[in-house]
Amino acid sequence: MPDGMQTLNHEGVIVHQHNIGQFIGVWGVLLGLTAIEFYLGYQNLQPLKMLFILLGISIIKAALIILYFMHMKFEVRRMRYVLMTALIVCLCLMTVFFADAARIISLGVRQ
Repeated sequence: MPDGMQTLNHEGVIVHQHNIGQFIGVWGVLLGLTAIEFYLGYQNLQPLKMLFILLGISIIKAALIILYFMHMKFEVRRMRYVLMTALIVCLCLMTVFFADAARIISLGVRQ
């Protein structure tokens, strides 16, 4: 599937013309991943296993949203590095709070 065409506008700036089918396809994948998350929410999985599966799916969804709907796929390489660096720093800072969330595993699930 082509990513879109690059053309020059009247000021000589590269403009990306996106294929609407590409966005509909990404939207369909996001909808499917959300349905999987919803289904998994009603399964009796171990909390730790559920946490890792849902976090993995959420990271994939976030990457798709950033790449296509925020048009990061078409940005210059430096902009991608700045965004990814900020994302990594945020994830590292969030690990501070994971220790507190880990106590939920020891509490168990109410039946």
